[in-house]
Amino acid sequence: MRKLFSLKIGWGYTIFSLLDIIATGMGMGVPFFNILLGFPVGWYIARRLSKDEMPTRRLMGKSLLWSALTAGFTVILMLIIWAPTASMLFDTAADLANFGIPMILYEPRASFIGWLALMTLISPFLQFLMTLFGSQVTQMAPSKRDKPVL
Repeated sequence: MRKLFSLKIGWGYTIFSLLDIIATGMGMGVPFFNILLGFPVGWYIARRLSKDEMPTRRLMGKSLLWSALTAGFTVILMLIIWAPTASMLFDTAADLANFGIPMILYEPRASFIGWLALMTLISPFLQFLMTLFGSQVTQMAPSKRDKPVL
């Protein structure tokens, strides 16, 4: 189990990238599974960073940085998937009502804009929050080094 946490940073980010791509494929372009992947990634980030003895403030700052990097990769992935469909906004012949997205705003154009914002910005932000949450929960959990308080 000790070997799991000794991955080099490049290998760890490569494995995350592959898992993120697989999660995107499982959701067929909707990053639901990417958001769920954020929790174990946050767990791994916290365990990896807690190997080194560092102040809590620095540990939390590094968790924030790595969470932002993972969400940044998902933003890039979502832009690759959904940016070509944004050209449909400027096409007067495009049938936005039958594109296959839910009509959450009862107007096809507004729903399409909302869908693109949800896929490219809000969902990666939720993944960022889930990664931070996993990291913080892991940091708060008592470790084997902690002495029990009686």
